[in-house]
Amino acid sequence: MTVPTTTGEHRGRLLRVLGLGFGLAVIIGNTIGAGIFRTPGTIAAHLQSPWLFLGVWIIGGLYALLGAVALAELGTMLPRAGGQYVYSRYALGEYAGFIVGWSDWISTCGSAAAVSLVIGEFAGKLIPTLNGRDVAIAAFVSIAFAVLQWRGVSWGSRTQNTTSLLKAIAFLILIAAAFVAGSGGAFTSSSTTATPVGLGLIIGLVLSLQAVIYTYDGWSGVIYFSEEVKDPGRSIPRALFGGVTAVLFIYLLVNVALLYVLSISEMSGKDFAAGAAAQVIFGVHGDTVFRVLTIASMLSAINAYHLMSTCVLFAISRDGLFMKAGARVNEGGTPTIALLLSATVAVLFIVFGQSFSTVLTVLAFFFVANYALSFISLFVLRRREPGKERPYRAWGHPWTTGLALAASLLAQRGSSWTSMNTASTPAATPAEASAEEFSLYAFDTV
Repeated sequence: MTVPTTTGEHRGRLLRVLGLGFGLAVIIGNTIGAGIFRTPGTIAAHLQSPWLFLGVWIIGGLYALLGAVALAELGTMLPRAGGQYVYSRYALGEYAGFIVGWSDWISTCGSAAAVSLVIGEFAGKLIPTLNGRDVAIAAFVSIAFAVLQWRGVSWGSRTQNTTSLLKAIAFLILIAAAFVAGSGGAFTSSSTTATPVGLGLIIGLVLSLQAVIYTYDGWSGVIYFSEEVKDPGRSIPRALFGGVTAVLFIYLLVNVALLYVLSISEMSGKDFAAGAAAQVIFGVHGDTVFRVLTIASMLSAINAYHLMSTCVLFAISRDGLFMKAGARVNEGGTPTIALLLSATVAVLFIVFGQSFSTVLTVLAFFFVANYALSFISLFVLRRREPGKERPYRAWGHPWTTGLALAASLLAQRGSSWTSMNTASTPAATPAEASAEEFSLYAFDTV
């Protein structure tokens, strides 16, 4: 237990009150989002076979599982708030920690803004009186979640559990409706479009895997809260493996459902393949159903982003890389200054989205680079501190960790290429800028 100061706040202490359910909810909430709506159309354009199409989703899920194996060891060995910043700083030094921590914090704040803007845009399409008020709606939604979390970590946890459950139910409804209304789609289509072979097939697989890896990003969400999770030695590995498995299962079901409704050619190049499927399933109500589903899937992502960015800034502040006030925690277990600054930066991204779009595009590089540094940290710590207590040891290390590192480097090269080719092309409005980042990051969001 922590002892309140006279100001009613704790300095540098968090409350260990989160359970396995929260760990699962934050992984599902932080991972599944607009990426699963946008990415299938991209993959269908590269791969014309439904079996290759599904195969890259399975491989992407296996990558996430390999990564979870490695981060489970790091998370239980170093159960401190702050996510991958903690591991990079401990294993690789202050400089690496500084880069990972600040890039992660800024990028996560920007992602919260991007998600909020899409909610604002879609809400305006659903309710005509709100049309054109994307920025105001986005700022309101972002601030509302920050206010909920201000009351304490238990409030943030309950909000995450509720919104993630809502997301899962919404996806299950879409999946069930697709199997009821579909007629076989790509599985029975007589399309004569040729499946790529040779170099074309290799390029298509690489590009598709890069998109899939980005869509799976977010699976590590629970490690940001290692210091607040009860019994981290058991809960963190269970949350990582259970969460990744659940996401893999949902992604496969969604994609099988899409293939059961649409042919590959009907999906190919579509910005929102799920929207096209909804039109087939629900007819004139398809657009409304799709937008409601999208908004429902975004809410848990905003809550998770606020929680994660707050933890990162708290950790940076506690370690002396930012002002000490950032490590101040209230009686409810919320790092108040860190939350205030994180929410403020998210709102600034919302208001000045077009100006910040280039910054976000460049920082997309760091999302995958940070994973690579975490996997390298595991190699370093296994060699440097072989006797350190490890409640969980990564299965199959160094081979499983090496495969995860190789996949991260592959995706990192794709991110670097995309950054160079999109950074000079600003979107016309903040809402469009956010949508552009969504396609770039393909996170649960993008």
